Amino acid sequence: MPPEVFIDGAEGTTGIELYKRLESRSDLNLLQIDPDLRKDIESKRQMYERADVVVLCLPDEAAREAIELSSSTRFLDASTAHRTSTDWIYGLPELAPAQRTKISNARLVSNPGCYPTGFLLSIRPLVDAGILPSNRLVRSHALSGYSGGGKKLIDKYKTRESFREESRPYATTLQHKHLAEMQFYSGLNQPPLFEPMVGAFFQGMLVQTPLFAAELNGYSDPETILDVYRDKYAQEPFIKVYETETAVAEGGYLSPQSCNGTNRIDLMAFGHSDQVSITARLDNLGKGAAAAAVQNLNLMLGLPEETGLTI
Repeated sequence: MPPEVFIDGAEGTTGIELYKRLESRSDLNLLQIDPDLRKDIESKRQMYERADVVVLCLPDEAAREAIELSSSTRFLDASTAHRTSTDWIYGLPELAPAQRTKISNARLVSNPGCYPTGFLLSIRPLVDAGILPSNRLVRSHALSGYSGGGKKLIDKYKTRESFREESRPYATTLQHKHLAEMQFYSGLNQPPLFEPMVGAFFQGMLVQTPLFAAELNGYSDPETILDVYRDKYAQEPFIKVYETETAVAEGGYLSPQSCNGTNRIDLMAFGHSDQVSITARLDNLGKGAAAAAVQNLNLMLGLPEETGLTI
């Protein structure tokens, strides 16, 4: 019998995307709950006890309450609630050599955030290699499609003409909720100065971290960065390291949407001997959310990691 999976919160943006990616698969069984009972505690508990893995696509507080319903259920949590908890395994398989094994064996796995995925996979290798000292003050800028803001923001962009033609900075207090996660797994001593922006397009993402050569060890040009990525990610199916001369197309403009519909993340480095801009590109609903959840779910269930995913 195929393993059984229950998505709690399948009506939200990530839940809908995850359901689309799983519904046609024959190697697992998606459990369904009566829509009228989806908030009934006892009905949810029964689903939790039956499922091999429960995926939580809930707000943070609801996710914290949900895990109290069962002490034996395996959970994959897509919320922010448990990402820096030492009781949970961080669901970013490419982060470190042992991460896949930890995810495969864990009862509790936290799915990474979209911005942290781009930041961590581009910055952590440089810290590990000693090129970026852990005590450096780092700044990072990001642009995301408006689907990253969930249903409310999606509705705003669909109904307000002015939103359709603008990109807007937000989190201007410099206290974005992903900062703790970005520091915790990066190896940096302090969180980055992080400035996100929502774009006038549905999905897609760029995360850019500019650095001066004076802030780095052993840096000579962007190839220094790319060589670290090539060594680190040579066997990673979902990470593509771009050659500098082929990274930018479309008349010299870098599209944030080129990974849409995939579980791929593109890593790039631009600049010269004095400055470099480290850039990650991903689908905020793909490698940044639902597709990443599929990757983690495959590992937790002992299924081939690439099943149901597009590179």
